[in-house]
Amino acid sequence: MAKKHQVFECQHCGYSTAKWLGKCPECGSWDSFIELSESQKQILKQANSTSHMQEPRAITQVCTEQHVFFSSHQEEFDIVLGGGLVPGGLYLIGGSPGVGKSTLLLKVAGDLASTGAEILYVSGEESAGQIRLRAERLGALSDTLYLLNEINLDSIKQILLMHSYRLCVIDSIQTLYAPNVSSAPGSVSQVREITFELMRLAKERNITIAIIGHITKEGSIAGPRVLEHMVDCVLYFEGDPSKELRILRGFKNRFGTTSEIGIFEMSSAGLHSAKNASKLFFQKRASAVGSAVSVILEGSRALVIEIQALVSESYGNPRRQSTGFEANRLNMLLALLERKLELPLGRYDVFINVAGGIKINEPSADLCVLACIISSFRNRALSASTAFIGEVSLVGDIREVSNVDVRLKELQSYGFERVVLAKQPKSKFPGMKCFAADEVSKILEWM
Repeated sequence: MAKKHQVFECQHCGYSTAKWLGKCPECGSWDSFIELSESQKQILKQANSTSHMQEPRAITQVCTEQHVFFSSHQEEFDIVLGGGLVPGGLYLIGGSPGVGKSTLLLKVAGDLASTGAEILYVSGEESAGQIRLRAERLGALSDTLYLLNEINLDSIKQILLMHSYRLCVIDSIQTLYAPNVSSAPGSVSQVREITFELMRLAKERNITIAIIGHITKEGSIAGPRVLEHMVDCVLYFEGDPSKELRILRGFKNRFGTTSEIGIFEMSSAGLHSAKNASKLFFQKRASAVGSAVSVILEGSRALVIEIQALVSESYGNPRRQSTGFEANRLNMLLALLERKLELPLGRYDVFINVAGGIKINEPSADLCVLACIISSFRNRALSASTAFIGEVSLVGDIREVSNVDVRLKELQSYGFERVVLAKQPKSKFPGMKCFAADEVSKILEWM
């Protein structure tokens, strides 16, 4: 019996060979060769054919493609996507178990089906009865929302080719298998082959496909990294399943920006778009020791947050722990306080917590962290009507952050009376005083 002809291709440079190689002779990368399936080999053969060769064109002669968005009927979801879903788009959503991936997409599927669009929900993990129970709780029952319990990719493709669905949800890609790939479902080769077929199907049939992906214990989506390269949009769900807050972040979006986030609240009736996001992270309170307020930007949205610090005497090796704030940056700020302000923090445990469960991804809260650490160390409460905005450098300078006016406007809406920041803002904010501080030592003088 003749041996089946094999083709291996480098994922980085596209170099193909008849046998697997550990190192690519073209680009020098290691372990980058993947075996192509029969359909992929056929496409590669057509692409290499001189009869299909295309002549290069000047970029000025190429017509721009206008993406037509349609709403998912979830305001926060549309914000993250850059305006809505795109026909023919391939979306990948990852997150920890129980965070709400299936709940969100089932709600979106039900809302779209209520407009008369035909939607297909493919599940390889739950039975149709279980999905029906969740749909009843979410209010997502509709005659045009179809459920399919199937893990065979060929059967799913046949269903999609027979009907014209507006949206197809795959829950999840790690449970599907392609019969022409001789490996277990969820393996690298299976996930790669299935994603390739779904991508081609989405583009050819103009079907919007949303894929749910499992994540590893490190927090990245399980499977080959090429999975994230092939899809049009990669979204991650963040949040503690034991709390109500959920945050949806975009890490890749070919149809829009990745700077926006979506904020949801989990209730007994499912996920809902947060009406007033800042109220989830901050509530007016009396003055307290070790507590300070700042404003961060997530995309174009300003969020008022409360940062809490606890400095206590250490019995042994001092601990530094932070929740919602980068641990390496905390160590840098503590070293700066010891050097510039001569605070003996090396003998104390320091704990930092960002209230509400949000993670800070920008340096504008550095000054606020310093203020609450000093407050806890000196056992002196900060005024509840004062906020701190600024980035702190290693030399002890307090630097200005971007979009100060947007941040101050949000603070003004909450009734804050004083703000400590790097320099005076250009705009005036009635009822609010701004104090300029360009060095860390001036913060201690102000306190």
